[in-house]
Amino acid sequence: MIALILGSGIALIFTMVTMPLFIRLLKSKQYGQVVRDDGPTSHATKSGTPTMGGVVVIAAVILSYFVTHGLLSLMGRPSYGITASGLLVLLLFGGMGVVGFLDDFIKIAKKRSLGLRAWEKIVLQAVVGIGFAVLALNFPNGQGLTPASTAISFLRDTNIDLAFAGPALGLVLFVIWSNLIVTATTNGVNLTDGLDGLATGVSIMVFGAYTLIGIWQQNQACGLDMSANVCYTVRDPMDLALLGAILSGALIGFLWWNAKPAKIFMGDTGSLAIGGAVAAFAILSRTQILLLVLAGLFVMITLSVIIQVGFFKLSGGKRVFKMAPLQHHFELSGWAEENVVVRFWILGGLFVAAGLGIFYSEWVVAL
Repeated sequence: MIALILGSGIALIFTMVTMPLFIRLLKSKQYGQVVRDDGPTSHATKSGTPTMGGVVVIAAVILSYFVTHGLLSLMGRPSYGITASGLLVLLLFGGMGVVGFLDDFIKIAKKRSLGLRAWEKIVLQAVVGIGFAVLALNFPNGQGLTPASTAISFLRDTNIDLAFAGPALGLVLFVIWSNLIVTATTNGVNLTDGLDGLATGVSIMVFGAYTLIGIWQQNQACGLDMSANVCYTVRDPMDLALLGAILSGALIGFLWWNAKPAKIFMGDTGSLAIGGAVAAFAILSRTQILLLVLAGLFVMITLSVIIQVGFFKLSGGKRVFKMAPLQHHFELSGWAEENVVVRFWILGGLFVAAGLGIFYSEWVVAL
């Protein structure tokens, strides 16, 4: 537990202290947000607000992870050490952050609301996602557990194994499945990141949930007995819990500067990185389908865009919502931005609570 407190504290302090310096740097270079022309008119005042705050969040998470493990070693405290699962989370988190940074930088440099071309973003995300998926099926520990498996998971691995016709096909199908999850989460967080503090607050709750899940999985790990129904075959649950706490701490520090009126936005640098981390947690903690509940707000907002676009095309120009993503519909309906954010936080918290309830209930029933 000391590791979680130490890691989240370092990330929180680093973000709180470094962010105002980064804001000052961005302002001096006039690196500001370019607001969409078709967005709510109230957002016009946000034009020019510094963006790419995700750079500091990424730096805080990576630094805190390695510093925490280093300090634990120096203190002689019990530690599970740097693990393959931890490094894989950082790979997907940082890799998606790099893609987002390129997207943000192009927007700023060319003073437009569109950065990378769609195909460029897809290719770069696929490279990172494929690399993560292939590596996640390697690095078995002493018990033969790899960070991920080819089995589709809900609250733990199910009997649905993508390697039903052999390991080669299993690898291909797992890469596709893994990248579907990554694409869904990165888009979900990116679409949610439209109001001050909205995506940040919901992400804190999701990572907090994965911290609790990691602690529980560690306490109920299978050990040498892999046959028990109630134990978990997750390779490095405690290190995942540490990273969940670190991410929560870093985002709490960021939220201080991102709450309305935001002094800085996370940009695609932050939203794609966070989406990548969420996907990594779902895959490595063997809770892939449960992610639909834990990240239910991201799912709801993504569905609003799919419904809006689909209905618009099918109906010849009619709309279901005044504007998509969903949060902007409520803004145009007369809700103040603060009301939308707080009420969506409440919804996000309810989704997280429901997900944790389902996770724990399954263990109780399995006893």
